[in-house]
Amino acid sequence: MSEHTPTPNKTAPIEGSTAVPPAEAAVVGPQAVSHPPHTHSTENSGHESSPETKPQEVKARVSSAESPASETKPPERPHVVVFKNVCKTFGNGSGAKVALHDISFTVEDLPNIGELVTIVGPSGCGKSTLLRIIAGLKPHFPPTSGEVHVFGKSVEEPGPDRGLVDQKYSLLPHLTVLENVAFGLKLRGVSRSERLDQAREWITKVGLDECERKYPSELSGGMQQRVAIAATLILQPRILLMDEPFGALDPGIRLRMQELLIQLWNEKEETVFLVTHSVEEAVYLGDRVFLMASKPGRLVEVLKVPRPAEPPEESRRKPWFIDFCQALLRRLEEESPAPPGVKV
Repeated sequence: MSEHTPTPNKTAPIEGSTAVPPAEAAVVGPQAVSHPPHTHSTENSGHESSPETKPQEVKARVSSAESPASETKPPERPHVVVFKNVCKTFGNGSGAKVALHDISFTVEDLPNIGELVTIVGPSGCGKSTLLRIIAGLKPHFPPTSGEVHVFGKSVEEPGPDRGLVDQKYSLLPHLTVLENVAFGLKLRGVSRSERLDQAREWITKVGLDECERKYPSELSGGMQQRVAIAATLILQPRILLMDEPFGALDPGIRLRMQELLIQLWNEKEETVFLVTHSVEEAVYLGDRVFLMASKPGRLVEVLKVPRPAEPPEESRRKPWFIDFCQALLRRLEEESPAPPGVKV
């Protein structure tokens, strides 16, 4: 298969905007697929309509043939996440700060496919606030106005269908790796033997077999983050929310964590929202990239990206990847220009 080097194009705001992916990779994510209308030729058909057949009889036969299919049509799947004109303001009066303004988007629940949405933008544009509204966590939740739905229901509070991983790791220092990973199942009342068995399986998946008896203080940053990811995924959330999970890691470890995330994501097929300041990370991981701007925080563009088919080091060398990242960097500079006198 020949390789093409597409040029990323500036897209229209919000829904429906696209970036040109490489021809060798399939683009996935919520999108409408149109098919050309079917045409029928009476010359090549296996039968001909009888001249005596009345139009009413033909219509009746068509209706009779279509009715069973319509009766067996599967019910529509509720969308994973829907934001409708969501705004969030902190404080009151002259000191009020608008964190999010008029945010609207939809993440569909596609059969056997979990979408990974990456979110980039300047500091203070509301990326973390958006995640925590989905999670139902105060003080970011509830929104000041607008609607937020998860799986067709209005968000009222945190729930087991959503899990949050941030760059603080959120591990309990007095528990071992094994106990930290199993802690959530303990709160759910799962028996000790069962929760420890499941915890060991997840420790193996994140590559920490020899560390299950160690404490967080004995682990590197990358190891601690793997424990945090295992402790979240063992609870089988339908939505995984990740707030700069790899931001504090060394570059090499960060690439390995990106590969691990892709591996676990493909296995679980859940929906992931990941906030990052790294354009390359956003393009490598995302099915769609949400570009946000600040003052006030708003969603200005949505870019579709192909799923990765190779390790991050290889992806970063491809011409389309380099062009895409450069185009996204230019858009970020447009939305967050440098202060006067500062050269970038």
